[in-house]
Amino acid sequence: MTQTTDFHAPAGLRTRGTILVVPGRGETPATYGRLGARLAYDAYRVRIVNLPTADPVTGTAAGAPAAPARVAPFLDALARGLSEAVGDLRAETADGLPRPLVLVGSDLGAAGIAALLATASPSAVWWPQAVVLAGLPGGGTQAGGGWEDELDVRTACPTHRGVLTGDTAVERGALAGPVPQDLLDAAYASTADVPHLLLVGDADPLADRDASARAAKTLPQARLGVVRGAHHDVLNDLQHRSVAAEVVTFLEAVREELRPAVTVEASAW
Repeated sequence: MTQTTDFHAPAGLRTRGTILVVPGRGETPATYGRLGARLAYDAYRVRIVNLPTADPVTGTAAGAPAAPARVAPFLDALARGLSEAVGDLRAETADGLPRPLVLVGSDLGAAGIAALLATASPSAVWWPQAVVLAGLPGGGTQAGGGWEDELDVRTACPTHRGVLTGDTAVERGALAGPVPQDLLDAAYASTADVPHLLLVGDADPLADRDASARAAKTLPQARLGVVRGAHHDVLNDLQHRSVAAEVVTFLEAVREELRPAVTVEASAW
């Protein structure tokens, strides 16, 4: 399957910002083709950044226990990947990187971004103006069984299930190992002062909804969205249109210093 990593705003439109997407366990850039295309259609520049190969979950061999010592190399590799992406995108135009710069992560990608924000300096070249954290995993959670069982944990969307199944680069069984507690502790303890949108599916067996709620209250600027009926791949499940709309609404609010363009004055529902 073609590994599409770049999505551009439509010709003739001013780019409204830059989005770097970090996938989760087992996923590839192709996993986020639908999301990337949709956000780009709304005039955002999108690049899918590969999850680092310094994987803190699997260790040096498939299924091996996670070693806490691998968390630091994983975060270093993630920071390098984000820095390289920012450098590449800066070189695209004479005016530099379109702002705001927003980091979007799912599963391990979300945990990595949150942990980086908790431990890195705001002077980092990749430091964002906002972040979207989707499907943050809970401590000790993992998915067992075969491929169909993993798909059931991930999504009920037939299109997304087909994308995952048809992509030979997708690592089957990647959700079988828990995310290191050291990484999750850093992620959930972050107090980074940038706007956060946290997204969790209410049918996600790998997420810790209570921990996400506590994090949303701890962070200086955060909003927690619970997606009804969504599974672990909350950005790509059956509700993907509503989720993408929520992300775009958040992006537009970030551009206006978190002042939403639309407020509800009266409603019957």
